[in-house]
Amino acid sequence: MPEQLLPGYSIRLGSVLNRALLVKFMQRSYQDIFPSEDFSHLAQTVEQYFSSKTPLWWVDEEKGAEVDFDSAQSPGSRGEFSPLSPLSPLSPLSSPSPVACLWVGNAIDQISGSRHAHIFLLYVVPEHRRRGIGTALMKYLENWATQRGDRQIGLQVFQSNQAALNLYDQLGYHTQSLWMVKSLNIEK
Repeated sequence: MPEQLLPGYSIRLGSVLNRALLVKFMQRSYQDIFPSEDFSHLAQTVEQYFSSKTPLWWVDEEKGAEVDFDSAQSPGSRGEFSPLSPLSPLSPLSSPSPVACLWVGNAIDQISGSRHAHIFLLYVVPEHRRRGIGTALMKYLENWATQRGDRQIGLQVFQSNQAALNLYDQLGYHTQSLWMVKSLNIEK
């Protein structure tokens, strides 16, 4: 059963049956930042890492909900993020198109050796941005990770994605390491 994430939006647990929709959301996310690239290869990432052990949540706009986004309180300020209740998995045929998703996996901290949540994807469709959905999803994840005993949440963000960097900074995330790459001149 979906539960309210914030006024006008509900959250529900996805399932491995949502693989194609997850690929679509990943591709949209990357296309937003790198519009001239082909991201068909992201299906391999989903195939390799998406399982029943890597939760996926979808956000739906509640139909008929009249929400004044300018006067709605910030989700972080209300303190209404209760411990997670079980959500029923979505069947691929039973729901309208989601407006956001959050896909989470597991990582091992290379310093302490402890397991922690790692965000594979947080994506809000452009028409629903700047309404608190990203912040609400991050708070939801923090509650989920705390309940399972995680001491931290990790993520990777492109340096050019200023909106995401601002969100994570506002939520108290900080840089722990830098991922560096070097292109090699290999003939194809």
